[in-house]
Amino acid sequence: MGSSALPGLAGIGRHAPDERLPRHRHAEGYIAVVLGGGYEEAGDAGRFAVRPGMVVVHGCWTAHLDRFGARGAEVLNLPKVPGLAPGVGTIDDLDMAARLAERDPRAAAAFVAERFRTSSVRHADWPDLLAAALRTDPDLAITPWARSVGLDPASVSRGFARAYGTSPKRFRLEARTRRALAGLHGWRGTLADLAAEQGFADQAHLARAVAAMTGLPPVRLRAKSVQASGVRCS
Repeated sequence: MGSSALPGLAGIGRHAPDERLPRHRHAEGYIAVVLGGGYEEAGDAGRFAVRPGMVVVHGCWTAHLDRFGARGAEVLNLPKVPGLAPGVGTIDDLDMAARLAERDPRAAAAFVAERFRTSSVRHADWPDLLAAALRTDPDLAITPWARSVGLDPASVSRGFARAYGTSPKRFRLEARTRRALAGLHGWRGTLADLAAEQGFADQAHLARAVAAMTGLPPVRLRAKSVQASGVRCS
């Protein structure tokens, strides 16, 4: 799975009918405002259907796949506003957001953030319940969970991968890694201590997971956090 910067930083992305974007990751957080059409997104925040007037807020290093509908989609991409938590919601003035974006993308992003209303509309099939459980508890054992809901563990792995574009084990590892990245900000102990606290086998395991997600080892990321005067990615 690749990673990329914000698509276009600010601008309108147009997607063809029935287009599919495989699971991918963006290094920078961003705001996606759906202007027309619609699609299903399945990612770290869950799986949901988005339509015009809906907004998806992505944090940095989060991953998702997109399945566009029969009409394709027109999506306004904006830089993320600090303090706006990742999630899905709505706004009530798409035209104003689009007009502001033509002149000042950051003003448009602030406009969207001020009017953003969180939505709880998400798919709630068993893959989504498992995804939510893995986000809440990255140490969750998948086989006992599958048996507790009457599913075969092998079929769970296949079905989850069809819905989310990755295996539940990988989804669990990435949830643990994001939790470690959040803990890295301001961490005063050793990286071995952080690895143990976040459920990694050892410091090397933590370093491999962080590097796979971000392209940088934890030592470099912690140094960059200090140089950035404590600015935290969310």
